[in-house]
Amino acid sequence: MIRVTNLCKVYRTGAHQVTALADVNINVGPGEFVAIMGPSGSGKSTLLNLLGCLDIPTAGSYHLDGMEISGAGNAALAKIRNQKIGFVFQTFNLLPRISAVRNVELPMIYAGVAPRERARRAEEALARVGLAERMHHKPSELSGGQVQRVAIARALVNNPAIILADEPTGNLDTRSGEEIMAIFQELNRSGATIVIVTHERDIALHTSRILQFRDGRLLDDEPVADPLRALVNEAPGLAEQAGPASNSAAEAGPAGSSVEQSRLAGSITAEAGPAGSRAEQAGSSGNSAAEAEPAGDNAAGRGVAR
Repeated sequence: MIRVTNLCKVYRTGAHQVTALADVNINVGPGEFVAIMGPSGSGKSTLLNLLGCLDIPTAGSYHLDGMEISGAGNAALAKIRNQKIGFVFQTFNLLPRISAVRNVELPMIYAGVAPRERARRAEEALARVGLAERMHHKPSELSGGQVQRVAIARALVNNPAIILADEPTGNLDTRSGEEIMAIFQELNRSGATIVIVTHERDIALHTSRILQFRDGRLLDDEPVADPLRALVNEAPGLAEQAGPASNSAAEAGPAGSSVEQSRLAGSITAEAGPAGSRAEQAGSSGNSAAEAEPAGDNAAGRGVAR
């Protein structure tokens, strides 16, 4: 599914250069559930940007689902993001003025899916993550855990080859984080290939494999012999495991601010070219937000700090 060979990424700003990734080699097979860990600046978010076709490597090769990605142009990358990759972000990146079901429909609009089919698939995806009764609510009317479940539903609707999640539990309380991991585990059991970035080892231990990064290099590839089961004491079944989240004060609130959203990936590419609005990104990657952010090495370099 994923084959990365001698992958390197170097950011240049004037006379300075920063090596974010150096000679990374990774293989992820179909149906694997993998966590990427490391301290800030270790290169884990840069790697996720490359795997998500939001940036291109300086050197090395990347194959996704049998396709060579490294030399693809902007239009090709946008098509790959829309058809092959589902994204889930820490700050959710939903459009705040439209309902959950309309947010989930966005990737299908850019993929050219007919309206009736869009609605059917969006409603089915929301039911799959336990939000059948909340699909017509706007993000500000949902708890944090529910908003993240909308984002997961949006990532699923185009049947991607892989789901990439950047700190998907980072803005959630413990209970809501467990609910999100229960959904990911259920999706993985049904055959989905999932790669998540996390700072939290207890979250990583819910996966079957942990890739540990430091200073842009892969230090360890650790199999998880006995992954933690999310909500193990709950009744079985995804709808029950990921049932309506609590509306606690710590969890409730709208999706992430535009300032937070603007910190996401480095080089955001869309069909129109190397720069574009976050709403345009929704078409190419199946995700949305409200801010524009220029592409290029200066913007991309912010990913190194993570």
